[in-house]
Amino acid sequence: MKKPKHILPVIVLAQFAGTSLWFAGNAILESLQSSFGLPESALSGLTSAVQLGFIAGTLLYAALLLADRFSPSQVFLASAVLGAGCNIAVGTVASTYEGMLAARFLTGFFLAGIYPVGMKIAADWYEGGLGKALGYLVGALVLGTAFPHFLSYTSAGIGWQPVLLATSGLAVAGGLSIWWLVPDGPFRKPARSFRPGAIIAAFRQPGVRSAALGYFGHMWELYAFWAFLPVVLKYRFHSWSAAELSLSAFLLIGAGSAGCIWGGYQALRSGSAVVARGMLLASGLLCLLSPLLFLLPAGLSLLFLAAWGFSVVGDSPQCSALVAKHTPAESRGSVLTLVNCIGFAVTIGSLQLLGALAQWGDTAYLMLPLAAGPVIGLWGLRAC
Repeated sequence: MKKPKHILPVIVLAQFAGTSLWFAGNAILESLQSSFGLPESALSGLTSAVQLGFIAGTLLYAALLLADRFSPSQVFLASAVLGAGCNIAVGTVASTYEGMLAARFLTGFFLAGIYPVGMKIAADWYEGGLGKALGYLVGALVLGTAFPHFLSYTSAGIGWQPVLLATSGLAVAGGLSIWWLVPDGPFRKPARSFRPGAIIAAFRQPGVRSAALGYFGHMWELYAFWAFLPVVLKYRFHSWSAAELSLSAFLLIGAGSAGCIWGGYQALRSGSAVVARGMLLASGLLCLLSPLLFLLPAGLSLLFLAAWGFSVVGDSPQCSALVAKHTPAESRGSVLTLVNCIGFAVTIGSLQLLGALAQWGDTAYLMLPLAAGPVIGLWGLRAC
């Protein structure tokens, strides 16, 4: 079957738009702290709230087989609209720290219907060359994650409200575009009923377990790197303005988009497992060498961080492609969602650990504990 040319670009753009909700709170954190008196621990608290919400959402979406029983495009649209509403509640309906934690939790909950469901839609359309398709898809997630930092840069001096308005508007537009332009894919096999046994059976496959463990190791490093990169930048480039730091965070996190896309093309030649192992090895080595950031000249420090941003996420689409490859089509959406759920549960540990170290430890060594993730991931992928 010949695929319409617009399918992948629409999925990619919708994924970018929807996932811009993820770090919207992080990008305006300093403004929120000064306006509402949030505690110093708000960075790890608000980030963890999104992750916890995502975990709760993925558990429910997977348990109910929502992406398998209903049209994934409709699930994506509903989740984008509801997530946008929760995002814009920060600082308005939710003006206390506790209220903001709740709003960010609910935003994360509905992101469970955007990121993994977007991967499910891509898998339903691109059974062959899935690593390439997911490379573009996760690249869009990376840009969506970084985009609030760019909005913070462009709205410097205006306030935090434009960032939330823009990201919520983008999410709704992304949901509408995928609902309108992307029908159910030719490889979709709807699940007729809730069958937890189908998910358990999928995890009995050695390929699924191996790829999932690689993904879990990768996740230990990824979101903590993204969340605490602004802390490292502020410590390393202490004379820079807030706008310069925001722009740098956008560019360095955004470098991962190129890593995902490049890795997708490499996967066509070498296979997803080879690319995933290479990215994990590179990011793990850079993590171990991270104290050098504070000894190198400024230009070399930025190149170091760009290389890290490039490799830290480049294995993600390939691990997901490996999971999808080894999972039966009728339970693929729920298995991908559940793997995401467990992966994001792993991020809570690294986020809380770095949050504690940021208050009591030396920032030069802040990122070193993240190296455990690539080590575990490489060990897991040895069977792929």
